[in-house]
Amino acid sequence: MLFKKMREDIRTVFSEDPAARNILEVIFLYPGLHALWMHRIAHWLWTHRIRFFARLLSHFTRFLTAIEIHPGAVIGRRFFIDHGAGVVIGETAEIGDDVLIYQGVVLGGTTLEKKKRHPTLGNNVVIGAAAVLLGPITVGDGARVGANSVVVKSVPPGAVVVGVPARVVEDRQKPVIDLEHGKLPDPFSEAIRLILQEQGSLRERLRKLEGLKGLESASGELDRKITEIEKMFSNGEGI
Repeated sequence: MLFKKMREDIRTVFSEDPAARNILEVIFLYPGLHALWMHRIAHWLWTHRIRFFARLLSHFTRFLTAIEIHPGAVIGRRFFIDHGAGVVIGETAEIGDDVLIYQGVVLGGTTLEKKKRHPTLGNNVVIGAAAVLLGPITVGDGARVGANSVVVKSVPPGAVVVGVPARVVEDRQKPVIDLEHGKLPDPFSEAIRLILQEQGSLRERLRKLEGLKGLESASGELDRKITEIEKMFSNGEGI
């Protein structure tokens, strides 16, 4: 049973990471895989109330992999941590099957009370790099969380959330295969674009009124800077 799970974990690495080239490389050079295997042992110790050694193993794993998973956390099948550095998974976190998370992700708590205080992730969830999920929230099956997002409310199944705090920007209602960060909507940049467009429209109307009144249009340094900003956003540099 143990070796069957290990083979499944290795196959998961090949399916999730195109950089994986051979089995030896995966077994010896993937800290996310090492952290998962060590967590399974630590979790067994934790559930059998051998908790000091469970925490000790978890502590050693953190030094070895730069990934911190509390031995009390519950993790499903085919879980994959890509790169892994800086990942923190709290004691009462629960993770479903086929979940993919990237480096810097935090599944953290928001209370000092000894109760459920960390996130629950459903199946087929993808969490982008450096995203922070706080509290006993639920991320539904097939949801995606964009990089650097801060999630403090539950996420519906199939939804895409981005931002600080994270907001739903798309509702796909279908399983997620990967997380294409470059294609995620950015509501903040979109809001800035709309403001710039409106300001450009108002500037043009003002110039026309000044022309009708025979006044000289004052287009100075401010106009030049606004034009530069508009070009940045139209080229995607402001995202």
